[in-house]
Amino acid sequence: MSIYQRFCTEIMDRQGNLQSLSLHYPENFNFGYDVVDAIAGETPGKTALVWCNPENEERRFTFAQIKRDSDRMANVFKHAGIGRGDRVLLVLKRHYEYWFAVVALHKLGAVAVPATHMLTEKDFAYRIEAAGIKAVVCTVQDHTPEKLRAALGRLDRQAKLWCVGGEAEGFANLTAALEKAPDAWERVPTLASDPMLLYFTSGTTGEPKGVIHDHTYPLAHIVTAKYWQQAEDGGLHFTVAETGWAKASWGKIYGQWLVGSAVMVYDFDNFDPRQLVTVINRYGVTSFCAPPTVYRYLVRRPIPPMPTLRHASTAGETLAPEVFRRFTEQTGLPLCEGYGQTETTLLAANFRGRKPVAGAMGTASPFYHIKIQDEEGRFLPAGEIGEVVIVPPEGGKQPGVFCAYLNNAAQYEYVWRDGVYHTGDAAYRDEDGFFWFHGRFDDIIKTGGFRVGPGEVENILMEHPAVVECSVVGVPDPLRGQAIKAVIVPEKGCEPSRELEREIRDFCNQKLAEYKWIRMVEFVQEMPKTISGKVRKHLQRS
Repeated sequence: MSIYQRFCTEIMDRQGNLQSLSLHYPENFNFGYDVVDAIAGETPGKTALVWCNPENEERRFTFAQIKRDSDRMANVFKHAGIGRGDRVLLVLKRHYEYWFAVVALHKLGAVAVPATHMLTEKDFAYRIEAAGIKAVVCTVQDHTPEKLRAALGRLDRQAKLWCVGGEAEGFANLTAALEKAPDAWERVPTLASDPMLLYFTSGTTGEPKGVIHDHTYPLAHIVTAKYWQQAEDGGLHFTVAETGWAKASWGKIYGQWLVGSAVMVYDFDNFDPRQLVTVINRYGVTSFCAPPTVYRYLVRRPIPPMPTLRHASTAGETLAPEVFRRFTEQTGLPLCEGYGQTETTLLAANFRGRKPVAGAMGTASPFYHIKIQDEEGRFLPAGEIGEVVIVPPEGGKQPGVFCAYLNNAAQYEYVWRDGVYHTGDAAYRDEDGFFWFHGRFDDIIKTGGFRVGPGEVENILMEHPAVVECSVVGVPDPLRGQAIKAVIVPEKGCEPSRELEREIRDFCNQKLAEYKWIRMVEFVQEMPKTISGKVRKHLQRS
């Protein structure tokens, strides 16, 4: 019996397809102890993680080794004063130390705050201050320590600083500390309802929101791994995601380990679709998940055979049917699209046991009660476009949905208004029960697998003296899904020109993380607005 079955009840139909899944867990459930340590105790030699990089370095870790090194890291953290409820920023790219660190923080009852190394000094400063970060663990690569030191200096704030993989000024070497730390560890009391993870997710206005999940969150990913990604007990699952993004929690640790699958990690910087195929074949990857951008690059040339790969899935943005067709034509594998949010786990997908439909988000997850609702709160029939909402169990909490927005109870109450969770996404359901994405109500941009809030880019644009007013939108792009376009009302006396366009783009892109870069600029005399003064962004996406 796989360990996940201890924490849930599955009801199947006559064909063996999942009809419903309900969770049951102790009030002190903790992924570190009840999953990682439990597997390590029962099957210590079972593979948990396979790691490699473009330099042909390779490491393999069993569950016993993950237990040992997470216990050692927990001892390092505890000795430095990190405890239950403390928030620790993890900026570790795809380094294997992330898995030690995040499991150690779970065991301590501390809150892990993953972030991407691509953030700017300003981005880091905002997250450090908003979350009250007590400690930082980061890579030594890409000037990350320098940016973090500058961010702390900007705030005049102190935090315990560690780095991995080398030395950095002002940072203790966590790799060295780990080697000296004791591996004896006693279970620390925690609750399933305690906060466990904090992700910052982009919004359309203002700064990114902090999304907090509790310790039940990993269990909600059982459906993600087993029935959508089709990770297998004894298999090897490969999700293309950096640890700074919630997609890593979807595909690189929780559900996969719960169902007994090892996780493949390729620690790369520069994306090369050919190299991903090489990794799949070299290590015998059995299931693969990546954003549509990866598949768009893969199908541009003939895909080499991948004999061990049995399943492929995608999420993060809309998948073009043409990409679906070409991938399936070349590999014989259909692409199973899925849908969810940082605030949730998998809400809909092309699940095991049902033929995938190109371009569809799939059917509703048996773990959730998903409806399409209009502005008046009425549930809509098939074929009508409305908002995707989650209806919680009667009188009960919905596991898998975040438990709070950081420092913003009013926003949390707003998305849970009228007794349902509002995703802000527009879709419709067809007669066969498949959901089809129609648009994002809050105009979030999904570019190259990343989510960008227009407000973050607009704030930088407004710093340029030639910009009087601006609006940022996502426009269709054959490789990125969407490209970031800036629509600008220029200052009087500033004549629109290619030189001015280049100047503004360079000014902004130097201050933005690369995935937020402006790709196009359009100058206009005035913005199209509603009667209440809101910019009508849908008119600018062309």
